[in-house]
Amino acid sequence: MPVAQLLLLTCLVWGLEARTAQLRKANDPSGRCQYTFSVASPSESSCPEQGQATSAIQDLQRDSSAQRADLESTKARLSSLEGILHQLALGQAAGPSQTHEGLQRELGTLRREREQLETQTRELEVAYSNLLRDKSALEEEKRRLGEENADLAQRLESRSQEAARLRKGQCPQDHSSSQDVPPGSKEVSKWNVETVNFQELKSELTEVPASRILKESPSGHPVNEEGDPGCGELVWVGEPLTLRRAETIAGKYGVWMRDPKPVYPHTRETTWRIDTVGTDIRQVFEYDGVPQFLQGYPSKVHVLPQPLESTGAVVYRGSLYFQGAESRTLVRYELTTEAVKAEKELPGAGYHGQFPYSWGGYTDIDLAVDETGLWVIYSTQGAKGAIVLSRLNPESLALEQTWETNIRKQSVANAFLICGRLYTVSSYSARNATVNFAYDPATGRSKALSVPFKNRYKYSSMVDYNPLEKKLFAWDNFNMVTYDIRLSRV
Repeated sequence: MPVAQLLLLTCLVWGLEARTAQLRKANDPSGRCQYTFSVASPSESSCPEQGQATSAIQDLQRDSSAQRADLESTKARLSSLEGILHQLALGQAAGPSQTHEGLQRELGTLRREREQLETQTRELEVAYSNLLRDKSALEEEKRRLGEENADLAQRLESRSQEAARLRKGQCPQDHSSSQDVPPGSKEVSKWNVETVNFQELKSELTEVPASRILKESPSGHPVNEEGDPGCGELVWVGEPLTLRRAETIAGKYGVWMRDPKPVYPHTRETTWRIDTVGTDIRQVFEYDGVPQFLQGYPSKVHVLPQPLESTGAVVYRGSLYFQGAESRTLVRYELTTEAVKAEKELPGAGYHGQFPYSWGGYTDIDLAVDETGLWVIYSTQGAKGAIVLSRLNPESLALEQTWETNIRKQSVANAFLICGRLYTVSSYSARNATVNFAYDPATGRSKALSVPFKNRYKYSSMVDYNPLEKKLFAWDNFNMVTYDIRLSRV
C-alpha cells in the first residue's frame, strides 16, 4: 500500500509539471492488478529513436560523473576543514599564550621585511637622485665643451688666416715711415701689437727656455743663488704661462707640483703630476727634469697603496702628502721608498663634498706649502663652512696650530699660502678673476683684495704656490700653467 501511495504522489507531481496525465488500472496476463500512468512530454513532439535515446543516456552518465567528481571535491574540502578544526582545537588546548607568541613572531618578521623594503626604496631613491645630478653635470660639461670647441675653431680659423697672410707676405706695413728706412735696408713690417690676434699668436707660439722657467724672478730679473727675494704681501699676478696639456679626458682637472725642498735623488726640476678625473686615483707620474715633463716622458709611475681624493696633494721634503679617498685621513707617502710613513685623521674636517671649493670636485681638504712649512685648508661643521687653516708637522702630520677664518670656503674657487698668509681666488671659470681675500694668522684678520688673476682656459681646478720658484702652479682645463707673482717688500 505505501508503494501505491508513493506512485500516486509521483504521478501527481509529474501531472503538475506536465499538466496532463492518464491513470489506468487493469489486470496483467497473470491476473495481477497493475496501475499504469502516462505523462505527455512538455518539449518533445515525438519519442526519440533508439540512437537518440543512447545519446541521452550518455549525457546522463556524463552528468552523473560530473556530479560524482563534485561530490568527491566536496568531501576533500570537508576533510580539510575537519583538519583545520582539529588544529585549532589543539591550539586552544595548548593555551592562548603560545598562539599569541607565534603571532608576535610572524608580526616581527613582517615588520623586518617591511623595513628592509623601505631601506631598499630609500637607497634606490638616493641612487636615482645621484644619477640625475651626474646627468646634469655631464650635460653642463657637454655644453661647456661645445663652447670651447667653437672657441677653438674660431681661433684656429683666425690663425689659419694669419698664417696665410704671413706666407703671402701680406703683413700690415706702415708706408708712412718707409722714407726713414736707411739705404740698402729692407722695409720692415710693423705689427699692431694691440690686436687680439697678435696677442694670441704671441702667447701660443713663444718658446720659453727651461732655464728661464726655473731661474727668472717675478720681476723678470735673475734671482741670487739663495733664490729668496724676500717675503711680503701679494700685489700682482702675471699672465699664465702654459707649459703643457694633458692628453686624455682624465686630465680635465688634476694637480702638478715640484718639491721646494727636494731630497736626493730628486732635484728642484723633478716634477710630479696626477690626473684626478676618476674614482680610483692611484697613479703619480714622475719626471726627472723640465724637458721630460714638457715632452710628456715620465721616468717613473708611482702606484699609491690607496686612492687619493681631488686636487689637494703637494710634494714637500721628499714626500707626497694627500687626502685618502672618501675620508678625512691625511697620508704621507715617501717617494724614495715608495711607502706610507704616516697617516692622520683631520678632526672634524668635512670631506667628499661637504665643504668643497666653489668648483666642486670633492676639494674639501687642500694641502699647501709655503716658506713657513706644510699647511692644510679645510672646514668643519663647527666652523659652519668657514675656512679653517692648520699648520702640520711634516713628519707625523700632527696639528701644530689652527686658525678659523671668516671666509666661507664654498664662496671661493681656490686657496694658497704665501709667506704664512692665506689667499683665495674669486672664480675658477671667469677669464678675469681676482685674488679676492687675504688672511693673516699672525693677526687673525682678513681683508678684501682685488689682484687680477687670469683663468685663460676657464676651468682652474688647482692653484698652489711653490716657495722655491716664487711662482703659482695651476691646472686650468687640461693645461698645466704657471704665474709669476710680485710681493710688496716687508
